[in-house]
Amino acid sequence: MRLSPVTALAVFRRTSPLAGFALVAAALLAGCTALPPGGAPGGAVARAPVLLPLDQILAAAADTPAGASAGRADALAARAARLRARAALMRGPVMDPDTRARLEAAIRAGRA
Repeated sequence: MRLSPVTALAVFRRTSPLAGFALVAAALLAGCTALPPGGAPGGAVARAPVLLPLDQILAAAADTPAGASAGRADALAARAARLRARAALMRGPVMDPDTRARLEAAIRAGRA
């Protein structure tokens, strides 16, 4: 998520001035840090990834043992079932009818 300058300013206004100062100071210090040469830890230069033709990738996938992919498929199916069960629980009402009635009565009476 990218913050616009206006949003960042609003965040600074809601926090204490010391927190805003600390954030700006940390950002300035991080900008002054010298980066190690190369992109990988230890100075090792990483090689570019090798691009393979689609036919070669499909052939490698076909050579995978059936037992290895069957176990993975079972694990994915079980995970999907758990996620569907969680989603079904979230589809229900957030408040029970008694709580909703009390809240609506309090709103009508001007107490909420």
